[in-house]
Amino acid sequence: MKYVPNILTIIRMFLVPLFPVVFFSSVENAHIYALIIFLVASLTDFLDGYIARKYNVVSVVGIVLDPLADKLMLVTTLGCLYYSKYVPIWVLLIILIKETCLIISGIILYFRKEKTVIPSNKFGKLATVTFAAAIFLIIVLPDHFISITVMFIAIILELIALSSYVSYYFRNVRAKTATN
Repeated sequence: MKYVPNILTIIRMFLVPLFPVVFFSSVENAHIYALIIFLVASLTDFLDGYIARKYNVVSVVGIVLDPLADKLMLVTTLGCLYYSKYVPIWVLLIILIKETCLIISGIILYFRKEKTVIPSNKFGKLATVTFAAAIFLIIVLPDHFISITVMFIAIILELIALSSYVSYYFRNVRAKTATN
């Protein structure tokens, strides 16, 4: 069990470039096949986290690669949906800016002498699940009111998650650094 979460994360990393290849292919029902790839990636995300916590096999590789795989899959998927005119540019830009900020700040915090990692929280997890639902709905029901509504809710949850990570940083990490 020790390596299963990392193997699942690596599988997810391989699914990231596969998504656009299938999404833009000329195969009949290509978007549905790409959606299946996205859902498999989402399932591996859930499973790797569950297994890592249940069997206490959290690793540095997992701590770094898991959120990176999640961010890459989300940005890649939204990029494809934007390019195909399923979502407006502002959706992609909000997520791209948010994820880039989190990646850069995560790298900076990790490579400091304290090796700080800001853990995911319920807002981030809820935003991830809501985004998965929104992407599913947008591919299955493009331009439908419910798809647009769920996407809007997902973006709001992403912004709440971002603010909670920033708040965590100022309450815990920065305060700890200031006292040292």
